[in-house]
Amino acid sequence: MTREEALAAIFVGVEVAEEVVAKGASLIATGDMGIGNTSASSAIISILGSIGLEDIVGRGTGVDDEGLDRKLLAIRKAINVNKPQRQDPLDVLHKVGGLEIAGLSGVILACARRRTPVVIDGFISSAAALLAAKIAPKSVNYMIASHLSAESGHSLALAEIGLTPMLHMNMRLGEGTGAVIAMNIIHSAAKLMRDMATFEEASVSGQISVEKIK
Repeated sequence: MTREEALAAIFVGVEVAEEVVAKGASLIATGDMGIGNTSASSAIISILGSIGLEDIVGRGTGVDDEGLDRKLLAIRKAINVNKPQRQDPLDVLHKVGGLEIAGLSGVILACARRRTPVVIDGFISSAAALLAAKIAPKSVNYMIASHLSAESGHSLALAEIGLTPMLHMNMRLGEGTGAVIAMNIIHSAAKLMRDMATFEEASVSGQISVEKIK
């Protein structure tokens, strides 16, 4: 895509997030659907994180060893041909990224702007989160990592952002599945923080009497 198309795709994500936050959303989850987007995500994470492709590229939808070799070769060729500039996240996005990753980055950036927490899903969402972090470092303060994907480079991507995943379930799915599971935990935690009575409010004595056992 062109640089202008990448920027436009980011603003599509911004508009989506702005609309739902304006309607009252206080917690947003990211997710993705697609084929081939682990390749684009691998390229983005490798470049922005200065991480070797061999450590990032995984089997995605389950390719065999031969398919994995072709995938690695294709990503390396894309990087060599397009020569994305690591210091310019938008340059990386438009040269080796995808529209869905751009849109997700826009959602994350808009959430940070509106001080709304956003739950990051799996590998593709983490590539978008890394882009957002490089564009606006303070946006990381509003990101929550939901789960650790079985995709080999996911832990490296989260570490580069500075996020620790809540769940370790060996999930390889995207589609926001890990984020939705984590949202239930986040809601429970918020409810505890808001509604849990203190000992004083519940008239519970802090003293413990111990009966000596003969």
